[in-house]
Amino acid sequence: MLLLRPMETIIGILPYVQVALSVLLIIAVLMQRSATGLGAAFGGDGFSSGFSTRRGAEKILFNATIVIAVLFVLTTFIPLIIA
Repeated sequence: MLLLRPMETIIGILPYVQVALSVLLIIAVLMQRSATGLGAAFGGDGFSSGFSTRRGAEKILFNATIVIAVLFVLTTFIPLIIA
């Protein structure tokens, strides 16, 4: 049955994939460390925030967040492309 109508199967599974990707994206964004404090948002000195390069797990999490976001956007446009 799955081989007979692959487009209907994809459209049927797509909402579940989008929910899973959205939950993963929320978790990935919340796990990231903020580089600036609340004071810098309201005109505080820029020197206390300090920029550093991402290394190790922080870099992996950052790259994974980008990949998850791109996958989420692509799954959003799939029904438009199929129809």
